[in-house]
Amino acid sequence: MEGRFICVLLRHWEAIKRWDEAIQLTPDNPLLYEMKSQVLTILQEVFPAVQAAEMAVKLRPLWWEGWQTLGRAQLSLGEVDLAVRSFQVAVHLCPSERPLWSDDLAWARQLLQQRRTAQNQTQREEEAQRDVLNPPELQQDYDFESDEVVVACAAVAERQRRYEELKRTVVVVDAEGNSREIPVEEAGSGDIPSSSQDQLVKARGL
Repeated sequence: MEGRFICVLLRHWEAIKRWDEAIQLTPDNPLLYEMKSQVLTILQEVFPAVQAAEMAVKLRPLWWEGWQTLGRAQLSLGEVDLAVRSFQVAVHLCPSERPLWSDDLAWARQLLQQRRTAQNQTQREEEAQRDVLNPPELQQDYDFESDEVVVACAAVAERQRRYEELKRTVVVVDAEGNSREIPVEEAGSGDIPSSSQDQLVKARGL
């Protein structure tokens, strides 16, 4: 197919043009939409990539590769929940395709867990900040000659310390879904391995 050959030469936009021309002639061919979706994802044209992949699985609902491509396009769009569902459909249709389990579905689930963990981290920081700005220990009257004042001040200082620690840490999630807190500077050092949506897309040869 001419569009496929052009894409191998990295002339992606020209390949898309040829696929569009082919779609005009054979609008019911899911292969054209699926390959077009892959290239659009590589080009970061994520919304039309999702649309093309959706058309591919609409035309061929039992085609696992179409669902895989749809899931990858949805990941690029940031629709992690939808991507997990698409990969699950692909796995159901072709359970023997191990990369679907080890790469696509595992990566999407990891992203989903990272998002949930990040939301929990944000909630913890907001709660800690509220406690620092409006500490409950200072909402009552104290006898300034008693030890209660010292205890209250120590509690406020501890809240401030915990809040500062939260701001200096991030939570990372590994491929097995295990989370751990690490210093912000370590997270930015590049020592933590991470997957890439682009790498996943390139793994599918055109």
